[in-house]
Amino acid sequence: MVKPICKDILFLGQKSEPATKMDLPVAQDLRDTLKANADRCVGMAANMIGVRKRIIIVSIGFADLVMINPVLLSKDDPYETEEGCLSLEGVRKTKRYQNIEVEYLDENWNLHKQMFSGWPAQIIQHEMDHLEGIII
Repeated sequence: MVKPICKDILFLGQKSEPATKMDLPVAQDLRDTLKANADRCVGMAANMIGVRKRIIIVSIGFADLVMINPVLLSKDDPYETEEGCLSLEGVRKTKRYQNIEVEYLDENWNLHKQMFSGWPAQIIQHEMDHLEGIII
């Protein structure tokens, strides 16, 4: 189901809780909402649709990847960039890393450990910041 985008800074500033299998419907809501906003959005965190759970979705070009309870394992090659967000007005400067390694569960509850570089890595870092209540 397409959900409205949360713009409440107090809500977005709270850390998200670990997701459980009971939270799997949130992944579909993220898919639907990302698709509905595809012209202006490349990733979302569950708190952006009003759910404080550790679930993100990232458009990696050929597919939309859902990550449940993602953990950043490593990062290297820092750079400065500017990012916008559906939940916030304007763009903000931030530091990102060119290469990251992330461990996460997929929608079938299978564990993955994967490297990402470039644009997909930047999107993942932005969405993972949302999970920590970091507003960029």
